[in-house]
Amino acid sequence: MLPELLISSATETDVPALVQLANRAYRGDASRQGWTTEAHLLDGQRTDAEDIIDLMKVPGATFLLARTSAGQLMGSVYLKPQLPDLYLGMLSVEPGQQGLGIGKLLLDAAETQARAHSCTDILISVITVRAELIAWYERHGFQRTGETLAFPTDTRFGIPRQPLELLLMRKQLALA
Repeated sequence: MLPELLISSATETDVPALVQLANRAYRGDASRQGWTTEAHLLDGQRTDAEDIIDLMKVPGATFLLARTSAGQLMGSVYLKPQLPDLYLGMLSVEPGQQGLGIGKLLLDAAETQARAHSCTDILISVITVRAELIAWYERHGFQRTGETLAFPTDTRFGIPRQPLELLLMRKQLALA
């Protein structure tokens, strides 16, 4: 059952919690508790404090946080307006809480943010071999664009265990 969550924008004081959440959701043993793990595809960390701070400094960009009323961080998502799109990245949900609807709640909040920035679409990139994740986004209205990008070569954010590329997916927003 989805716990009652409050959505807010992150500040620099949230950086350590964001780093911990993203790394727990995507890499290492903790990530294996959930279904979004990339630990079988990449070694190393997903992000670090410097990366999160750099992302926060992009004009108009934000991390939205989903917290319990007690303040526990359950999920987050990075959003960056790049008209006509809102780029959505690093959607992270606490591994033991995945499957409860937190990711969907954050997607809904992203749509609200997109409309507030006059964006008509939400754009994401997903590792092409993540069939289950691609299917999840498709169930939430995203469509494959047919475009792919090279996977980043900066090993600071992960060391691929196999050749990887990113699939671009887009969700066109209904007019409000």
